[in-house]
Amino acid sequence: VNHVYTRAIRGFAANMSARGAAQMQASNPRIAYCEQDQVVKIVQGKPNKGGGSTGSASETTPWGIARVGGGQTGATGRAFVIDSGVDLDHPDLNVNTAMSRSFTREKNGDDGNGHGTHVAGTIAAIANNNIGVVGVAAGAEIVAVKVLTRSGSGSNSGVIAGVDYVAQVGRPGDVANMSLGGGVSTTLDNAVINAAAGGVKFILAAGNESDNADNHSPARANGPNVYTVSSFAQGDNWSSFSNFGNPPVDYAEPGSSIYSTYKGGGYATLSGTSMAAPHLAGLLLLGPVRSGGTVKGDPDGNPDTIGIR
Repeated sequence: VNHVYTRAIRGFAANMSARGAAQMQASNPRIAYCEQDQVVKIVQGKPNKGGGSTGSASETTPWGIARVGGGQTGATGRAFVIDSGVDLDHPDLNVNTAMSRSFTREKNGDDGNGHGTHVAGTIAAIANNNIGVVGVAAGAEIVAVKVLTRSGSGSNSGVIAGVDYVAQVGRPGDVANMSLGGGVSTTLDNAVINAAAGGVKFILAAGNESDNADNHSPARANGPNVYTVSSFAQGDNWSSFSNFGNPPVDYAEPGSSIYSTYKGGGYATLSGTSMAAPHLAGLLLLGPVRSGGTVKGDPDGNPDTIGIR
């Protein structure tokens, strides 16, 4: 048995043969269904040249933060970053190390990939500290929920374990960002929907396959407090890599050439719906989201709404 789930879903993950799973289910009527585990990966492109470099001596406001009206302080909720971990001692982030957890073979919540740290900075990099960048909900508390390894991959079973942890310790006013995805998984979708029913807002990257987001989990999950996010570039132009479709997409946010915090105390420029989702996570920490117009060139012909403060 690899994981036991108690809140987001009631069940467990274990290594067994298909025959063994079928026999177990046949002999136990309390088992609703069994689902094969799948690989889950981060949804972003490679870092631009210079990714991971040290920050500038003065603070800058990335274009996406400015576009959504971010850089504001006063958020009282926490941001759970369900990802590759977070640089636990990054000088531009306010990380709750005591609450941070790893659900991978890597023992703590520290980020060996850089992706989760980049997401965290867009949500809540510290303002007015004269270094690096500023986040949407500047200085808000970050909790690393590590479900992806330094390679940027993990499993549905591990991701569900992270969601289950948020369901246990999260509270209304908190957000959980999931800039990851894979194939369709009813179990992962249900875990997100059930966890969100407890009051934590879950923000999901739509994915980078230039495809309908309804073909991917957890992007296709829909329910109260669940938000799927597509990506646009400067000029409010559609990001060519972004998945689309409404439903499940709720908002579009900046996701092309986004500058943010990175592993090793550094900074990097990344692109992806992974970078779009944390803009909305920060906005939801600050309060209600309003429309800032629509994206130009949405391939489904139904332009996505840009969420702003």
